[in-house]
Amino acid sequence: MDEERLVMSGFREEDDDQESSLRPKTLREYVGQQAVKDSLNIYIQAARQRREPLDHILLYGPPGLGKTTLANIVAAEMGANIRVTSGPAIERPGDLVALVSNLSQGDVLFIDEIHRLSHAVEEVLYPAMEDYALDIVTGKGAMANSIRIQLPKFTLIGATTRAGSLSAPLRDRFGIIFRLQMYTTEELMQIVHHSAGVLDIRADEEGVREIARRSRGTPRIVNRWLKRVRDYAQVRGDGVITREIARQALAMLDVDELGLDRTDRAMLHTMMVKFGGRPVGLDTLAATTGEDAVTIEDVIEPYLMQLGFIMRTPRGRICTQAAYDHMRLPMPQEPRAQGRSEGQTSLLD
Repeated sequence: MDEERLVMSGFREEDDDQESSLRPKTLREYVGQQAVKDSLNIYIQAARQRREPLDHILLYGPPGLGKTTLANIVAAEMGANIRVTSGPAIERPGDLVALVSNLSQGDVLFIDEIHRLSHAVEEVLYPAMEDYALDIVTGKGAMANSIRIQLPKFTLIGATTRAGSLSAPLRDRFGIIFRLQMYTTEELMQIVHHSAGVLDIRADEEGVREIARRSRGTPRIVNRWLKRVRDYAQVRGDGVITREIARQALAMLDVDELGLDRTDRAMLHTMMVKFGGRPVGLDTLAATTGEDAVTIEDVIEPYLMQLGFIMRTPRGRICTQAAYDHMRLPMPQEPRAQGRSEGQTSLLD
């Protein structure tokens, strides 16, 4: 993966700077995801009235849409403490036992990338979620003995970009499941206005709109672009973010008018030119572009599909007319037919 790429799935060190101050603290402050907020507001109020912990929650969707932020808001709205970890960090069942056994009544345990939990860890998590208990086996062979330890009632919030990778038993134990959607330009503009106020950045309405519409429908990216455009405005301008300043700054970052960067355009170019518009399988595309298959599927592809630039077919990915128009390339005649005649049936989705 290109190390210089600015559009990435995970946090970079620079994201930690002032990140906590940019995050909303309540559901009222949280921008977008209105259907999710409305449902959560009801569930939280009901749980608080019964004085019970909230049911376990699964949040899924592309990276950068606010799953971690929403988990922190849920804990704050419930007046509970939150423990944060990730799937790869819980390597052994003992790691999970240590985590859940230290929780207090009503606490929230947030596990990011929960789809990366090992099967052995999941087996320990099932009774913890369902019965609020841990089943621990001591001894070996004929001396083995099973001990059940009761846990305080807690809320598990799992976040993942790949809900389909979760095992069915784990997914079924979540009582509340939400899919987070990409943000509209207007919603991202609200986020830019809020972040600009927190960071004391001066920006006019057109400058704000220019940043928002190039941010791939993702709050994490819109805040990243805002900071980079602020730097450009400070050095090359008078400190005020205008439409022209935003355009120049994002052009310097090689981000085009739709928010596509070099990697996005390279992938589209590969599909259009190297494969002549024929269907391309994910593994083939990853090998050809040098990108990780997970990065393509979780970071690059969702936005290109939202734009209507690529389609998934049973035989592979293909570019649409809109993608050819954006790349200013002629669309081959009947690319699917060409693929059939040249034996592309092995390039499966």
